[in-house]
Amino acid sequence: MSPPGAVSLRAKEGDTSAMVRAMRRLGILLAVCLSVGLAGSPAAAAVTATFYAHSGNQIRGGWLLFPHAYVTLTGTVEATGEVVDEAIGFTAKFPGPQLLLFSGPGVLERPDALYLSEGRPYLTLEISDAAFAAVKARIAHWSSPEGSVYSLRRRNCIHFVAEIARTIGLLTAAENTLSPNGFLSATAALNPVAAIRSAVAGTTEREAAAETPAGSGMAAERGR
Repeated sequence: MSPPGAVSLRAKEGDTSAMVRAMRRLGILLAVCLSVGLAGSPAAAAVTATFYAHSGNQIRGGWLLFPHAYVTLTGTVEATGEVVDEAIGFTAKFPGPQLLLFSGPGVLERPDALYLSEGRPYLTLEISDAAFAAVKARIAHWSSPEGSVYSLRRRNCIHFVAEIARTIGLLTAAENTLSPNGFLSATAALNPVAAIRSAVAGTTEREAAAETPAGSGMAAERGR
């Protein structure tokens, strides 16, 4: 007959062993649940802003196309899951030689798919939900009666993309130019993290000189 103490010790050892096994099973179960949860959850999403310009005059079917600088916003708003797919540029509502002397009404336009594909991207940056909301507010201002005034020298497609770039925290080059490619190339040089180097390297002085000034609408017609 075993001493009472021996029976008590084996009982305690058995209890400890059972507890260890239970803890191991619980750990395995938690690990499996975590891995399944991570696999099933979508990757973090965000909106990306990309800034484009055209390499020169774009004519299609006898129409001179505008705007010559624009920004695209694509992706998903993290907080709401809203899918974003926008392309926006600013140009004159009534193009023509009068813009050499006078301001006129401006308009925000979405370039068509072909025009978008022909553009040259200079900068791209993933932005936060807060920055996206700020960009939307500035876009709304540019479509308002106060904000939609077009001026060849002071408020054109370059000024529009410059303001959007500053809204998301980018530095901008001097806006006293009528070359969208020149402006975005210089702006990309100030923002190496966001710069698309292949596009910047491919910009030539000849291309910049060939541009219709800053989406000015110097021709009497434009495509949409």
